[in-house]
Amino acid sequence: MLRFNENNEVIREDEYRAVLVGLQKEEDISYSMEELKGLAEAAGAEVLGQMVQNLERPNTATLIGKGKVEELAEIVKNMDADTVIFNDELTGMQLRNLEDAVGVRIIDRTILILDIFADRASSKEGKLQVELAQLQYRLPRLTGFGKSLSRLGGGIGTRGPGEKKLETDRRHIEKRMYDIKSELAQIKNTRGVQRARREKNEIPVVALVGYTNSGKSALMNRLMTLTEKEEKTVFEKDMLFATLDTQQRSVTLDTNHRFILVDTVGFVSRLPHSLVNAFKATLEEVAYADLLIHVVDASYENHDFHIEVTNKVLEEIGAGDKEKIIAFNKIDLLEEQSSVIPVAGAENVFISAKYDRNIDRLIEIIKNKIFSDMVRVQMVIPYTRGDISSYLCERARVLAVEYKENGTWFDAELKAADYQRLKEYEVI
Repeated sequence: MLRFNENNEVIREDEYRAVLVGLQKEEDISYSMEELKGLAEAAGAEVLGQMVQNLERPNTATLIGKGKVEELAEIVKNMDADTVIFNDELTGMQLRNLEDAVGVRIIDRTILILDIFADRASSKEGKLQVELAQLQYRLPRLTGFGKSLSRLGGGIGTRGPGEKKLETDRRHIEKRMYDIKSELAQIKNTRGVQRARREKNEIPVVALVGYTNSGKSALMNRLMTLTEKEEKTVFEKDMLFATLDTQQRSVTLDTNHRFILVDTVGFVSRLPHSLVNAFKATLEEVAYADLLIHVVDASYENHDFHIEVTNKVLEEIGAGDKEKIIAFNKIDLLEEQSSVIPVAGAENVFISAKYDRNIDRLIEIIKNKIFSDMVRVQMVIPYTRGDISSYLCERARVLAVEYKENGTWFDAELKAADYQRLKEYEVI
């Protein structure tokens, strides 16, 4: 676990001993608590145990009941824990009351996710987005933070540029938020120019989406390797939110088909709304994509829940109706592939990005989806129109070329729009 001083410089490595707390109303939260454990470990905490309370209505002052607060204080003391992580988002008053009663650092799921994002962000845009989300979270809680944020550089939930001083006043935070939004708007404009250039060149975009740790980056790297671009691979690791910053790579298949492949941040249940808002500029790449590949960890028992959460976030960012391929990944970990029920109304493919199983089938489906308007044609291009010949070599799937007396003969597959534009050169 990293700690930072007031200049946001690393001080030393820390380890935190945490107890998890969940509030169960009607729905079963066993999976959510399991995920919270994974998030805590991803942030560098050692999870000592957990406590779940069944309660119809949350306690306004402490979320959980008074008796449970006393029980929690006893558990923390007996286990020598220094941090308590709540599965639900806490108000400023609840944070303060719980810290007074339990006597250790209190954080919630939102702070935890923000902490992980702050640690993983590497690009300027990613860092700005996380800082904005942190400030949006803290602004309404300025009077509620206690020990957890009053220590400079003090542990989980205080990571990143937004935590330097608890005493930062509201006007200063609002000004900083305004400045960040202005910077992000400039980056968004730059991305818009790049997108317009791609659209002008008619290069389709395929976006990888899915739950965190489903294997999106592994799939991108497999495609890079298959297209002989190993040097363009991205970071991948078996951990939550291994990839935070959006990555884009150009993929040229052996058939000369070309598209842009985009790897996006993974989703998670109860993803903080402030984080979704902050990352909307980045996630716009998904909304503008021609095709989505929804990567699902088929080896996980509750992968249906992962699909549901991902679809919900896609709806929120305006990409819910996009055409998609459901890629059930990690089939090498399945005892029986038949145990996975395909998603109705979508193209399903079962793959293993790690072991290159059925990736060729996935590529074939991608081609059928985004290059379905291709027209095979034979044409002769006059030698005086070398620009058209160059265009065909770069943008079409050229099957054969011969040099005739009256020009260059092509047997090629063109986009329907290109065919209509160059139809005069067609030969029967």
